[in-house]
Amino acid sequence: MKAKYFFGSLLMAVLGAAIALFAYTNYFEKGREVSSGDSSSVSDERIKPLLTSFQQAGQVDFTYAADVTVHAVVHVRTSTTYAGRSINPILEWFYGDTYRQVPREVKGYGSGVIISDDGYIITNNHVIENAEKVSVKLNDNREFDAQVVGTDPSTDIALLKVKAENLPYIKYGDSDALRLGEWVLAVGNPFNLTSTVTAGIVSAKGRNLGILDNTYKIESFIQTDAALNVGNSGGALVNTQGMLVGITTAIISPSGAYAGNSFAIPVNIVRKVVEDLKLYGEVQRAVVGVGIVEVTPEVAEREKLKEIKGAYVNRIEPGSAAEDAGLKEKDVITRFNGVPVGSVSELLEQVGRYRPGDKVTITYVRSGKENTVPVTLKNVDNTTGLVKPGTSAGVVMGAKLEPLSQEDQRNYKVDYGVKVTEVNEGRLRDLGIRKGYIILSVNGKKVKSAADVRNIVGEGQSMTAIEGIQSNGTYFSYQFGGGRR
Repeated sequence: MKAKYFFGSLLMAVLGAAIALFAYTNYFEKGREVSSGDSSSVSDERIKPLLTSFQQAGQVDFTYAADVTVHAVVHVRTSTTYAGRSINPILEWFYGDTYRQVPREVKGYGSGVIISDDGYIITNNHVIENAEKVSVKLNDNREFDAQVVGTDPSTDIALLKVKAENLPYIKYGDSDALRLGEWVLAVGNPFNLTSTVTAGIVSAKGRNLGILDNTYKIESFIQTDAALNVGNSGGALVNTQGMLVGITTAIISPSGAYAGNSFAIPVNIVRKVVEDLKLYGEVQRAVVGVGIVEVTPEVAEREKLKEIKGAYVNRIEPGSAAEDAGLKEKDVITRFNGVPVGSVSELLEQVGRYRPGDKVTITYVRSGKENTVPVTLKNVDNTTGLVKPGTSAGVVMGAKLEPLSQEDQRNYKVDYGVKVTEVNEGRLRDLGIRKGYIILSVNGKKVKSAADVRNIVGEGQSMTAIEGIQSNGTYFSYQFGGGRR
């Protein structure tokens, strides 16, 4: 009986040793190989994707990106003085001195990104718009007065310059290379809290929010879930290598505070705008000369498209690059210079990277057939020349004029006219024309562009009449008695 028990125990011991040896050679040894970075020894293919994910997750290092960028993001501060109301002695008699308003200083703040060691700084146009004084404070507490080199409301970008050397700066990255789900960091100064870093992922690309009030606006935002708040505008969006991929600019929120979505201007748009402002003092805006809307399922079916993508052409501007290239209404643009465009915002982003006179190709679908044509881009005045500082395309008699957007045409129930988007010293300001007015005709001739107005009323020519619509929707009409004006 004891012998039988002894042999049974011996058999169990041998069996246990065999199991242990099998487990060691098939699992522990292979696990040791995996830890050294060789995942090819894993026999179960289902484990590989998980293992790869864990390895990649372990390689994300936010501290490096924060270290190389936080000192290159500045605190932008602005001040503007608003005059008080004129003193009304009658109202003061009834209501006392409380009615009297004295001039007051209004201060604002935001963020900026140093892009060169000699003091060039990018921020948002809306951060410094109408500011009388702009200053920046560095992360090391040094402060500088800033000069506004130039602005571009159509992309919400402004370029500043401070007198300093050997500043820390952030290198340009490539926003086109960003992938959905990729980690990014937002660096800025929310609520006047300097040197703040938040992290998130790229949630979407090519977002059009409709927040810029400009006919030639370019909205193709990078959407992330990195937290932004008041003061982050103009800050840096960087990848995990610390490269600049965007300029933070907006949030969508019912309360005005961060609610899960934030937006940045792609650096590939920013870079071109900044280069234009540095080289020319003005952004060299290239346009195709088309009115475009999103492709709907109905359009895709009618135009025999394979996919519901592209930009649907609903208007061709006379004398434009599009007309020269033979584009027509109802064409659907699907590629711009070889780059696929799936939406209006994506097309505008691509066009925004070029200057007047540049030669590109446009691929479009017409009645189910794909065509590609060469196009020479023009400026808003339908010429190929570069715009000199102080002579911006679209500026006539001191006012900047832009074609009506589709929204303006619907609101004012007109299909012609130009919108006044900026008024400086000149004839139109003297007449009382203000920002937001619509000019419908000059000297009895309908106008659709700044070039139309310039052709009718050039240098030294007379203006006998001007008609249009004020911002409140009422019509205005000025008639002059002849002579040179």
